[in-house]
Amino acid sequence: MKILLPLTLTALLLAGCGAVTSPGGSPASGSPRPASDELIGQGTVLSTGDGPAMLCLGPVMESYPPQCSGPEIVGWDWTKADASESANGVTWGTYAVQGRWDGTTFTVTRPPTPLALYDPPANIDPRTDPTNPGAGTESELADLQSTISSDPDVLMTWIENGYLFVTVTYDDGALQSAYDARYGADVVAVQSSLQPVKS
Repeated sequence: MKILLPLTLTALLLAGCGAVTSPGGSPASGSPRPASDELIGQGTVLSTGDGPAMLCLGPVMESYPPQCSGPEIVGWDWTKADASESANGVTWGTYAVQGRWDGTTFTVTRPPTPLALYDPPANIDPRTDPTNPGAGTESELADLQSTISSDPDVLMTWIENGYLFVTVTYDDGALQSAYDARYGADVVAVQSSLQPVKS
């Protein structure tokens, strides 16, 4: 089976030569942290039977129907979600979803936008700029990647530009600070799949 990456990550990964990806989670982060403001995320929303809808922000298996996992979405209504598909008791689609994150579940605050119709604001991480390299070597980062990828909150990792990029559902800066304290500055670059809503 093939694995699809969230669209927001795919472009970023393609931009990095020799990028390495792997599923996983996050260290010394403690429990996932809630956000005080509304956030927006892009990914596959999927529900099976009468079960809750899930917001899949990590890899998605390219089966039919697709398979993925993620936090529960509270208040999801498929009748308000255009461009969905259903097969074998599974309903899914790809959307930009806005709402509130309590550290465990994501509560929608407005109808979702199909990703085919969504024009996200540019959000380029300056740590991918070749003129701004990180402090890690390839071998050091590869060893670190094997450790961090096993952490339960990490969605994905890859090596680029002297950094180990680590994608999590949401970080308010506390996880980045914890990594910096543990491994040194400019080694691990944390990215949040859920981003603040820009006015």
